[in-house]
Amino acid sequence: MKANELKRGSVFRMDGHPIMVKQVQVQTASSRSGNTLYKVRGQDILSRQKFEASFKGDDPLADVDISRRAVQLLYRDSDGCTFMDTDSYEQYTLPDEAIEEELSFLTEGLEGLTALIADGALLGIELPATAVLEIVECAPAMKAASSSARTKPATLSTGVVVQVPEYLTPGEKIKINVETREFIARA
Repeated sequence: MKANELKRGSVFRMDGHPIMVKQVQVQTASSRSGNTLYKVRGQDILSRQKFEASFKGDDPLADVDISRRAVQLLYRDSDGCTFMDTDSYEQYTLPDEAIEEELSFLTEGLEGLTALIADGALLGIELPATAVLEIVECAPAMKAASSSARTKPATLSTGVVVQVPEYLTPGEKIKINVETREFIARA
C-alpha cells in the first residue's frame, strides 16, 4: 500500500503498531518538482495513542490484514460494550476506554456499525457516517424562527451537545454527522 492510497478508515502498520486513519490532509506542492504530502492523523488501535505523520505520495506502507464485519450493539455493562456479528452471531466485548469517542453515539438499534477484526480479536468499531438521536433538552422553540443561520445548543439522548436550528423542540429526532458532530436534518 502506498501513502496516496490512504483514506479514512484505512489501517496500516507503522513500527509494528496497527494505525487506523482518522483524517488525511493532502498538501500539493506549489512547484512542479515538489512532492505531494499526505498528512495523516490516526490512532494506534492497540494502545489508543494518537498518531500523526506526513508521507510522500509514493512512500510504501505495510498493509494490515483486517476484516470488517457488520455488528450490532447487544448491551453495555460494567465490562464495556458487547457486540454481536450479524452473520456468525459471535459476540465480542470491548472495554469503554477502547471506544471512548464512539460511546457518545452508540445506541441500541444503531444500524451500520462495523467491527475491525484481526486474528479473531475485535480491535475497534467504526460508526456509520450519520446517526439519528433524540433531542432531550434545549431552549424553547421560537414561533417566528426562520430556518436561517440562528442556532441554539441541544442535548441529545446520549449526552452529546450539538448546535441545532431554533425551530427544533425537545422530543424531536435529528440526524447528525458523527465525525463533525453537526446537525444535518430532521429524521
